[in-house]
This record gives sequence, structure tokens and C-alpha cells, in this order.
Amino acid sequence: MKKKTKIILRTLLSILLVITIGANVALNHFSDVITAYFLTIDLESEEAIAAREASTEWVEKIADEGIVLLQNDDNLLPLTTSSESKTKLNVFGWSFTDPVYGGTGSGESDASLAVTPREGLEEAGFEINEQLYDDYIATGIERPIVGMDGQDWTIPEPQADEFYTAERMEQAKDYSDVAVIFIARSGGEGADLPRIMDGPDTFDPEGSPFGPTGQKFGHEDDLDPDKHYLELSNREREMIDVVTEHFDDVVLIVNSANTFELGWLNEYSQIKSVLNVAGPGQSGFTSLGKILAGTVNPSGRTVDVYAADLFDAPAMRNFGDFDYVIENEDGTYVQAVDERGVPLKYVDLTEGIYVGYRYYETAFAEGAIDYDEKVIYPFGYGLSYTSFDQEVVTDSLNWTDTEVTVDIEVTNTGSTAGKEVVQLYYSSPYTGNIEKSAVELIAFEKTALIQPGESEIVTLSFAVEDMASYDHDGVYSDNGAYVLEGGEYRLLLMENSHDVIDEVGSKEISQVVFDNGRSSDDQVAINQFDDLVTGEGSITTYLSRADGFANLAEIDRNETFTVTTNEGETKEVRGRLIDASLIDLINRARYDIPEDLRDSAPITGADNGKVLEDYIGLAIDDQAWDELLDQLTIDDLVNLTTLGGYRTIEIESVGKPATLDYDGPASINNMNMAAEGQSGTAFPSAVMIASTWNLDLAEGMGQHIGVEATAYGVTGWYAPGINIHRTAFSGRNFEYYSEDPFLSGKMAAAVTDGYQSEGGYVYIKHFALNDQEDNRTFGVLTWGNEQTIREIYLKPFELAVKESGAKGVMSSFNSIGHTWAGASSGLLQEVLRNEWDFNGMVITDFYMNGNGIEAYPYMIYDLGVRNGNDLYLTGAAPMGVPENIDTNSNDTLWAMREAAHNILYTVANSDAMNNRLVSSMQPWVKITIAVDIVILAGIAFGFYATLRKRKVVLEEN
Repeated sequence: MKKKTKIILRTLLSILLVITIGANVALNHFSDVITAYFLTIDLESEEAIAAREASTEWVEKIADEGIVLLQNDDNLLPLTTSSESKTKLNVFGWSFTDPVYGGTGSGESDASLAVTPREGLEEAGFEINEQLYDDYIATGIERPIVGMDGQDWTIPEPQADEFYTAERMEQAKDYSDVAVIFIARSGGEGADLPRIMDGPDTFDPEGSPFGPTGQKFGHEDDLDPDKHYLELSNREREMIDVVTEHFDDVVLIVNSANTFELGWLNEYSQIKSVLNVAGPGQSGFTSLGKILAGTVNPSGRTVDVYAADLFDAPAMRNFGDFDYVIENEDGTYVQAVDERGVPLKYVDLTEGIYVGYRYYETAFAEGAIDYDEKVIYPFGYGLSYTSFDQEVVTDSLNWTDTEVTVDIEVTNTGSTAGKEVVQLYYSSPYTGNIEKSAVELIAFEKTALIQPGESEIVTLSFAVEDMASYDHDGVYSDNGAYVLEGGEYRLLLMENSHDVIDEVGSKEISQVVFDNGRSSDDQVAINQFDDLVTGEGSITTYLSRADGFANLAEIDRNETFTVTTNEGETKEVRGRLIDASLIDLINRARYDIPEDLRDSAPITGADNGKVLEDYIGLAIDDQAWDELLDQLTIDDLVNLTTLGGYRTIEIESVGKPATLDYDGPASINNMNMAAEGQSGTAFPSAVMIASTWNLDLAEGMGQHIGVEATAYGVTGWYAPGINIHRTAFSGRNFEYYSEDPFLSGKMAAAVTDGYQSEGGYVYIKHFALNDQEDNRTFGVLTWGNEQTIREIYLKPFELAVKESGAKGVMSSFNSIGHTWAGASSGLLQEVLRNEWDFNGMVITDFYMNGNGIEAYPYMIYDLGVRNGNDLYLTGAAPMGVPENIDTNSNDTLWAMREAAHNILYTVANSDAMNNRLVSSMQPWVKITIAVDIVILAGIAFGFYATLRKRKVVLEEN
């Protein structure tokens, strides 16, 4: 080998050695991040297998009560009765072969082993038309992907004139005289559902791996600008026309967690029965078979109002993609951006408190709408195979100044055992000073199984102060307060939000202003968002019920502009014209870090000999924590608060163990695990859980997931999701419970109780106002008044904290007014911690802003940690961790210390202290070691080969 060649080879080997050492240093630095992100859980241990078997049974229990019977004309269901048995079924609709089990994104779970609809029906004793089923499979259609990396909103269904031939329909009629129609809709994290199905305008085709709607399967005939995603597609309508032409007994199954538009049902008398099956999870389709067969009596109730026209909801006027627009000197327009180039998007909550049934019931009470024309099924609606009477037990109403209790006797007056939901609503006086819904849910209870002719007494209770409304305008107070306005308050026993069974009682209440706080408040509730939701950029007109919602037309202040993009192209946008002063205000709120107020830094790196185990059970405000916190080094503070993706890290200086914190809310998983079949049991969607109206089932779900978490070595759970179904089109509605904040909060509290009873901690999410997916990662500026924010959007979180002691919260991507939610002191400090007495930790939503990435640049670490955001949900390197942290700032260091305090307190009071984390050398570490050995052996051999001859020559000389 020539000398020059040897030198080149040795140089290359040296470079390779340096690269290898550098790579190992980097991998070591990010090892805990990578381990947490790519960790696989042991699904095969005896403990895990037993936990999943129990969970699967519980999934079925939830589905038994969470499937909602919406219509049952002529008592077509159940199909197997003593008088006639109809066990052979023709099931029409391609989605029967590939249904929707849940949703996508962080709420996704592995459904590869789930019970299919066909298996569920066959297990119940039904026979399926094999030829029809096989022919659907033979079409080659696949379920389009609706995921975070892109969306294909194609509604899969074969073309009617090609598939539903005369021969096929004749074969089906010969097989059975019963037809089942199965339609499905999907949804997921990252995008809201299309409000127009005309292809490229439905969503950005460049954001999808499949292009615009309809292109994947050639469904151009479904590209209809007059239709949206939550109504029948053209192909589905044609299929239903054919089926109803040939069959008189038709059952419709709607497999969707998003409320589907069903006003067209009155056109088809042949469709006698309708069932809604929101994402049923692992074994929920078994329940569908049982309900069709009659071995289970349906008892689910709707969690949203079913409107005839989904666009009729006032919130739809301000839902979607809205831009702030700047006018140039030449009269042209451009989209406004902040100082770091983030598009300035916004959403106005101008409908105020009138979300869902609150609008429809109030508009009806005001004589503003024809209710039967506008509403197909009310909130809280559902049918049964039996009948019930509900009566107020005589003299059982006890209405004091502080509490109301009442007993309701429920009697099964039919011939089939069943469960009933008891719903209590209240109606408060409307004076015009504070907006009020005509009725609001205040208490509910699900009965046990009641046999025919038997009864059960249900006791309902609530605090009188729970009927108070929030006075944000200061009519009765200087700085806002909860108020019981003077007047008559009525209690109504109702079948649903519309149909009254009986008036329980009424009472004249003198005005009460809770300016000293409600009994459940740790700090007096006052306006905390005035600086964010008033002044420049805020909403000036909110929907009011005055004069029958006379100002409804005024709540949409958006205009259409033709703007020039940065690429020089022009396009039309919906938005609002602003000037530079609002942009300056937003920039200051997002990026300006205030000067320090503290003169000194906290003590760090002390040697006090304390360990976290000593602090188990100690109150969070006990001064003894100071000695432990003093031991944390600055590096400890940085690492503990920034490396929070799917875990909290080990801190040796205080003996803190590492924890695994995984996603949800339908199972224990993180997103890459679900795609690889590495997740826990797939529970039903939150919509189906809430549709049970059974808090015991919700608590049991949390407990079963907690047991699984223990088996997998997981402590924290990114769940439950409790944002509001503001409209039917939110892509993430499947993982949120309801349009009603009370029902949502009670469900979340029950799930929280169940999970935390097993030693883990939840992260209730997304706090707050994260009620649409469009533009969420741009920090969409969300505007609303404080009554709306508190009564609709914060209420579910309030219940989960106050009633169940939720130990973790996930803040949201969006902004409240000008300020990112994760940096809102009013939200995270004043309301969450001070008013609600929250003791625990707050984590961000997924963070990518470091290592050269500027995905969410407005999620400034210093502002977040100073205002109550303790932990950053950072992904695997090089996804980004916070950079340029000012550890020379006294205020930032003190904030990091308090954040560490919150994290340590939460972990100390969890089962993580019992070595819950399952630790072992992960596959990526083994692979890295193997690769290192090969590379280093190769380098060593290379040096040996290039030096060996020279050594021999030297010896000879």
C-alpha cells in the first residue's frame, strides 16, 4: 500500500472515529428522550394479559350502554323476538367491511385485534349475506387515511349504478327481507372535518399524502360543493335509494363520533330503526350484535343535539380558518404574520354561552325557531326496548339556601328489563343583564337494570351555587363575580333537553353575589382575562337572547379578502382587517420577557441529604420542601422542566425516579406505538363513554386503564380530553365527551378518579379553548368573554380538578386573546391553582422549537415557566427542546424551581415511588452498541492494517 494511500485512509479512519465518538456523545445526551419516545411496553406479561382481558370486558360493558337507539318505528328492533326471527341480514355500505373504531392522532389506539361488525353480528346469532360482503371486499377500496400527516376525506362507497345491479338486489331480496345500511365517518387530530366537499378547497392538498378529496378512489362524482362531510355523499344517497326501493324493513347504523346530519330520514319510511355507534373500541361491535338481537336493551343517550342543518348552529359562523389581514399603501392586502413569521389566525366565540342545545332550547323558548323543523333529536335523547315512568317522590324535594336534593322513582312499565337515565335541568330568570340558557343540565343518574314492573329510587343533588352565572360585565360587581340573579328558579325532570316529564319545584331566590367566593372556590373568582379578551382585537358583539336572538346576524364580522401570499400568488381568505398596533400587541404578548423583579437567585446544588421519598404525603405548601428544592442544580432544573416528552426524567440529586407518561385518551399508547400495534386495550371513544350517561362505567374505564398502566410501567396518562363539541365538525370531537360542560366534566372527573385510584396521575387536556383543530399550531387567537370561557370551556376542567383532584393538566396550543394558553398566568395560576386549588403539574402540548426547528416559536419557555407551565412535552432528538433558556435570570430560575416543585410533588404522590417504571436496556441501545462494536472493530483493523507494515520496517532497521 502506498504511503499516500495510507495517509488518506488513516485520515478517513480518524474522521470516522471522531464522528462515532460525537454520535455516541449525542445519543448519550438524548438517551432518555429517545428511550421514552421509542420505548416498547411489555404486552405479554401475565399481569398485562390479565389487565387487557379485563379491559376488553369493560369495553363491551361501555358499548352495551353507549350505543344510542335514535329511532325504532314499528318496533323493528330487536330483530329476534318470540313472534318472528329475522337472523339473516343483508348489510349494505362498504364501511361495514372496514368501520371506524375510534379516531386518529394522540387518541388513536391499535384496533388490529378489534371485533369487527361482522364478527359482532355473527356472535349474536346473525347470518350475513356472504356474497354481498365478499363483493364489497372485491372492490379493492381501502379506508382513507385521516391523520396528522394528511387527510383524504374520500367517503368510500362503490358507484351505485355499477355495484347495485338488478341481479345483486334480487339476490339480496332472496337472501333476506331485512336490510341494514352501515355508514361511517372518521376524524382525528390535526384537521377539522370538511365543510365543503369540492376537492382542493376542502383542505390544503399539499398537506395530504393523497391529494384532495376524491382523487384516491376516483370519487369525482362525490366532489359536491353543496355538501359537507357529515351528510350523505352522492354515492351513499344513491345506495340508500336503491336499498329502500327493494326493502321495507331497513336498519340504519351510523358509525360516527361526530354528530351526523339526519334530516333526510323523513324521506324514507322504509328506514324504521336508527342506531348511532360512536367509535366502539376493541370489542364494542359485539354489543351492536347483542342490541340488534335484543339480548341487550339499549340505554344510551345523545351527548349533542342532532340538528337538521349542522350549519344552523350560531358557532358555525365563526368556526374554521380566519386570517388577520393588513392593507398595503397601494390598496392590496396581505395576510398578517407575527415577528417570527407565524400566520395570525383567529376564532371568535361570538355565540357566547349558546352552544349546542343551549341555543336551540333557548331559541324555542323565545319563539325564535320552529323546534321540530330545526332539531331531529335533542341532547340527552335515546330510546329503549321498554318504557319507563319517572315520578318525583312525594315530599322528597329538599331545597335549602345551599343545597337541593330530590328523589325520583323510576318504574319499568314495559315488558323488557332495561336501564333508564334520570335527567334534572334548571331554568333561571333572564333579566337581560347576564345571558342565560332556557334550560341547563344540573344533575343526572343512570339506574341499575330494572326488571319489568319493578322500580328504583334515584337521589339527585346539587349545590344551589351551581346555578350561578358569571357576571363578566360587572353589573353586580366591580371585577366580575358568580351571581344568582333574583327571581324564580325552576327545577325540571326531563326526558332530554326538550321534553319535560314534570316540574320538580320552583323557588324565588333573592339576589346573591358571590363576591366572597363560592364554597368550592379557594380564591374568589374575579375577571382574569380582561386584558386578553377586551380592548384591541376583542369581540364587540356577542349573541344575546334578547328579543328572540335579534342580533344573530351581527355575530359574524368576517369579510372576504383577496390577499397576496409570500410566494406572490393571490387567493381569497376570510378574515378581518387590522392595523400594525394589534400585531405589535400580539408580538409583545408572545415574545417579550419582562425584566426581573427578584434581586437574588434561589439556592441550587445544596447538600442537605434529602430524598424525594421523605416527602411522600407532605402538603405541597409545607416549607420543608425548600430543603429538597435547594439540592437541585441549575442543570437539574433545566432538564426536569424541558425533557418532558412521554416521561419525567430521573433526578439523582433528590432521588427522583423516572416515570413513563403516555398518550390517550382511548388507551395507553404513544402515537408511534399505536401504529406498530404497541398499545393497550382500545377503549371506546369519549363520545361513546359519555353516551352511557353512566359515571360508574366511566370510572371503571379509568381504573382499568390504570391497571394496564401499572402492568406496562406507565405512571402518567395524557387524558382525559375534555374540550367542548363547539360544533359537529371538530376533527377531535371523538376524544372529547360532549357539547355540554357539565356532562363532560362529570365524565372526566369519574375517569380521573378511576385512573388515579391505581396510583398514576392524569393530564386533563387541552387547557383551554382548544375546540377546533384548524390553525391550532399557529397559536390561533381565541376571543371570548369571561362568562363564555368560564361557563362553557373551563367548567369541565373545573369539575375534574375540584371533584377528583386531577394531578396533571396539559395546556393547549392556542392563544386566549393575545396570549398563548401555556403562558397565561390568569389561566394557569389564578384560575387553575389559586381558585380551584389545583396541586400538580402542567405540561405543554407537543413541543417542537429547538435544534434548528421553529415549529411553534410562540411557545416561549421563559414565558411558559414563569406563568405556570411546569413541563415541556418534547419529542425525540432532533425534534427540538427549548434553547436559549436564560439561567442568568433570577425570575426564570425561581419559576423553574416552582415548576420542579410541582413535578416532584406529583411524582412523590404516585406509584412511581414504588419503582413502577419498567426499566431494561432498550432495543435501540442494543443496536447502537452492536453498531459501535462493528465500527470500532473496523477502525481498529484499519489502523492496524495501515500501520503494521511500517512497524515491521522499523523493526528491521
